[in-house]
Amino acid sequence: MPLSPPVERTCLHNRKYDFQGYQRADGLWDIEGRIVDTKTYAFANQDRGEIPAGEALHDMSIRLTIDEDFKVHDIEAVTDFSPFRLCPDITPNFKRMIGAEIKTGWTQQVRRQLGGVEGCTHLVDLLIAMATVAFQTLYPVRAATAAKRPPGQRPGLLETCHAFASDSPIVKRSWPDFYTGEE
Repeated sequence: MPLSPPVERTCLHNRKYDFQGYQRADGLWDIEGRIVDTKTYAFANQDRGEIPAGEALHDMSIRLTIDEDFKVHDIEAVTDFSPFRLCPDITPNFKRMIGAEIKTGWTQQVRRQLGGVEGCTHLVDLLIAMATVAFQTLYPVRAATAAKRPPGQRPGLLETCHAFASDSPIVKRSWPDFYTGEE
């Protein structure tokens, strides 16, 4: 269902996120993300001069390399366009995430390592969003592992979202032994 029709308005800002997930030949996985911000009008910028309408104010990318257990083996962050010349200087800090695991607490871990002056708000937001892309990319592998789950072992997806609430019809259908809703 689409959003309701808006009142008359003028678009001023566009933000585009783009994500891809790749299986690598060496058994690892690459999750790539990109954020691009543009304005619909030209404006002055102290570091770049005039930025024309449609030219990127921000154009930043991350490649996150992980294994099947979601452990970070490598990360590369780049800033191709930013409002300030010094913005790209912070990208090496993203290497701090090597060794981290995408799991409960990922957002807090990213913010602890790269929040505030230790990172870039735009790259941090991108990296946080990449966690769900990682799960979607590795879904076939994780599903095969889950299918081999011993009887009685709690499914990993249980209680991770509204659809997988223990009292939902999805859980009743998929994992009836863990269903807590009314019969």
